[in-house]
Amino acid sequence: MGEALIDLKIPRSRDEIAAIQRDRKRRAVENARRAPFWRGKLDHIRLDRLDDPEEWRKIPLLDKDMLRALSPEEFYRDFCIAPREEIAEYWRSGGTTGKPLFYPRTFADIHYAMTGFRRTYECMGCRPGDQAHLSFPLGIHPAGHMWARAGEAAGMGMIWAGAGAACPSAMQLELMQLLRPTVWMGMSSYGLHLANLAEQRGIDLAGGPVKRILCTAEPLSDAKRDKLARHWGARVFDAFGMTEVMMMGAESERAEGFHIWTDLCHIEVIDPATGAPVPEGAEGNLVVTPLFSNHATPFLRWSTGDIVRYREHGTDDGPFSVFPLIKHAHRTAGFFKVRGVNINHAEFEDFMFADRFVGDFKAELVARDGLDVLRLCVEFRRGVDAGVAAAAVERQTKAKFEVTPQVVVLEPGTLAREFESSVKAPRFVDARQ
Repeated sequence: MGEALIDLKIPRSRDEIAAIQRDRKRRAVENARRAPFWRGKLDHIRLDRLDDPEEWRKIPLLDKDMLRALSPEEFYRDFCIAPREEIAEYWRSGGTTGKPLFYPRTFADIHYAMTGFRRTYECMGCRPGDQAHLSFPLGIHPAGHMWARAGEAAGMGMIWAGAGAACPSAMQLELMQLLRPTVWMGMSSYGLHLANLAEQRGIDLAGGPVKRILCTAEPLSDAKRDKLARHWGARVFDAFGMTEVMMMGAESERAEGFHIWTDLCHIEVIDPATGAPVPEGAEGNLVVTPLFSNHATPFLRWSTGDIVRYREHGTDDGPFSVFPLIKHAHRTAGFFKVRGVNINHAEFEDFMFADRFVGDFKAELVARDGLDVLRLCVEFRRGVDAGVAAAAVERQTKAKFEVTPQVVVLEPGTLAREFESSVKAPRFVDARQ
């Protein structure tokens, strides 16, 4: 598009953020008007009134179903606006349902996205001289390679291990013992797999050099956070991003929620039924408009499906306190329906990981004699009486979810090997077909 790239520093005030938003919201709408997809949908929008929330909300919401309705050819022809010579790379959409899209990213998009990724390190307390072992998938999923490059740009040493499919988990543990990184980065579920495998092999992760764990892409419940911290002996931090935008926020030392880079993206929290903004602290649907990473894909008012609570200010008084906070209430999550009872996957995972005797688990919905059965494959910690622990899991599941599971005890490390080649651990499986 020919515009000069800006080296964005952390804003010093909310007024500075407001000035950036005033300019970039207009550019975002102008960008979108170039795309055939948006033709006729934005003609009524007054560019000189975009700071008026009522005017801004006249822009229609964009959601996943609208993009899924496009064929790949229509997506690139009608939605994307950058010429091929400006495309630096493609990012695979991160959703687990429907056919994935591959979003083009221009060289300008990458410049601004790197700003978002670099900020996460400073926000989460990493410093130049830290060495990070990175276990995120590398390749068409952007988080791994973007975080690796951003870490190097921030003065950190990076071990580009990749996920278990690229570098087997046993080798990852060996590398960490040899190279002694101070930071581990990866999916929270994979961090638990590595901890289970380490325990199986007699490796004391909690006594090792890793002092910070950086996660993203999966819901991080308090139970999972505590379990990771306990097994690794490290502080656990979460970051928030999406392929449609960039890495757009992270936790700071207070871990009160994600500080969202509102100079890089405009966010709204709205009532899913009415579209009206919700009061501060109330639950609502997160809507995001990228302000700088929109040179190829002009997303406007992207309805993420994330249910969050918004806070203008936390208790942190550091440089990232200039940004507001969001905290997930829950994601639009999957569930099992077992004999008329809905079991939310995220709630069930939280329930299982709160049990200190449980190392890992997989839940399967299977058909037996015409009835649905919840089969729990569970690995228990070493030294635990598996029979007693399995009976307790069965009893507690019945009490909390009103469903009696079939508990199958697995040898420690079984699930880590099974999940090895997965981007996200397939911990919930409908095997009734």
